Amino acid sequence: MESPQFSCKLGVLSRPDASVIFCEGETVVMAGIYGPIEVKMQKMLIDKASVECNYRPKRGLPGVEDKLYESLIRNICDTALVTSLYPRSAILIALQEMHNSGQLISCAINAACLVCLESGIDMKFMFGAVTCFLTNQEELRLMPPISDSAVKASFVFVLDNVKERILASHTEGSFSMEQYEEAQDLSRKQIKNVFAFFKKTLNSGKEM
Repeated sequence: MESPQFSCKLGVLSRPDASVIFCEGETVVMAGIYGPIEVKMQKMLIDKASVECNYRPKRGLPGVEDKLYESLIRNICDTALVTSLYPRSAILIALQEMHNSGQLISCAINAACLVCLESGIDMKFMFGAVTCFLTNQEELRLMPPISDSAVKASFVFVLDNVKERILASHTEGSFSMEQYEEAQDLSRKQIKNVFAFFKKTLNSGKEM
């Protein structure tokens, strides 16, 4: 089955502690991370770092859907990072949509993981996301159809690299429980390629 190609470039910004442009097929997201940094008193946590996520769409101000992406990615990062090592501080992850070809959520999540890894902040595990599409012909695929009208449903699964547990999922459209489980199985197979790409990128320390 055809799957999206991954590519990335590290250190694209000078101000963040780490930054990356991550491409999943033709979908592109830029990510930067700041931290641990000083935090305002009202957001300070005594026993761990507070994790914040700012997501910006390609055009205009963030809407309700964009805030959903922010919350989803923030919760995943908060679970994966060892925040107890950085009490009374903050970790800020900034994400900028560059181009959306259908895999925006998974691309943003993968960019967030890669920039966390690049920053050197301690993590309990790596996390990665996969998008699956269900066409009107009831076919599951990893590549987005040419036309949005050809998509009956879409699935995003976020897994960790230790036990491949599902950390989060996001679905849109109409589908059966059997199709949901098939999409989950397909994502478990594809996630191995995501984690392999992360490791290859970090080992090379350059553009991939």
